[in-house]
Amino acid sequence: MFPIARNSVLRAARSQIFPSRALNQPTASALARLLSTLAVLEQRNGKLQNSSLAAIAAAQKLGGSVTGFVAGSGVKASAAAEAAKIKGLEKVVAVDNDAYEKGLPENYAPLLVENVKNGGYSHVIAAHSAFGKSLLPRVAALLDVQQVSDITKIESEDTFVRPIYAGNAILTVQSTDSTKVITVRGTAFQGTETEGGSAEIVDGADPNAPAQVEWVSEELAKSERPDLGTASRVVTGGRGLKSKEEFDRVMLPLADALGAAIGASRAAVDSGFADNSLQVGQTGKNVAPELYLCAGVSGAIQHLAGMKDSKVIAAINKDGDAPIFQVADVGLVGDLFDKVPELTEKLKQA
Repeated sequence: MFPIARNSVLRAARSQIFPSRALNQPTASALARLLSTLAVLEQRNGKLQNSSLAAIAAAQKLGGSVTGFVAGSGVKASAAAEAAKIKGLEKVVAVDNDAYEKGLPENYAPLLVENVKNGGYSHVIAAHSAFGKSLLPRVAALLDVQQVSDITKIESEDTFVRPIYAGNAILTVQSTDSTKVITVRGTAFQGTETEGGSAEIVDGADPNAPAQVEWVSEELAKSERPDLGTASRVVTGGRGLKSKEEFDRVMLPLADALGAAIGASRAAVDSGFADNSLQVGQTGKNVAPELYLCAGVSGAIQHLAGMKDSKVIAAINKDGDAPIFQVADVGLVGDLFDKVPELTEKLKQA
């Protein structure tokens, strides 16, 4: 018993001498110096995608050094140079190779793992976009660690918060892996300053891993309206619009009057009212605009999971008991075929 008592006395004495430091525990500032995060940046045709800013914002919340990583055709002079101006990045690792231009995960994952090992990073972070969701699980498997997906909050360097069950429950996860592989929800990490930085651009390692797939082609829906994922105003139509013709007749003029992006519920997409690229919800896009105005949307939990972080939610529905009114800041009970055109006309006059 004596050694235990003596250790207790010594522990008490040390805590009085160093009151701000727990015994054998590093301070927060000391821990931050040990952290080093690699933020995976997504680019298209040499231009950084907005999803990359969320990865950088999350990396900065962790503390420690933050390095950006980008690969593709001619990226050193384009996407990497753009990333170097982002405030908070200390360095940008760039791999200039046409083979990585389309971000195919089959050969991009070995490339990323090679650079993670070379840099000895404690965290690897990417946005929870189509790019990040296809790439990082492969990276985690190659590193033999578990991925933490779609986080909305960082509690500490090893503890993260993420929604489950379509946002009906919140899970706090602690990772004991030496390298944390994380995807972040873009709407939860914002505020990155895109000017004022002066990061160094360095060449990354290129293992020239062979790709098991070949890029054939892509078909992109083009629109002059704002991008749904980043728009400050979003107008969304649901199944209550009854047909594609009515969806276009009622919702498109409202979106034009507001200068808003167009969205749709899954029910509207499944019914053929709108393209699936416009779907908002758990299996669609997550949005957090300043204004989210929806009409004919009942408010299923899967839809709420994709838009409940919006700053102001306005809803129009003829059913006063619709679940959407439980989260709406402004609600109008009425026939959308009367109310939406009336609102559109008043907006045009204003």
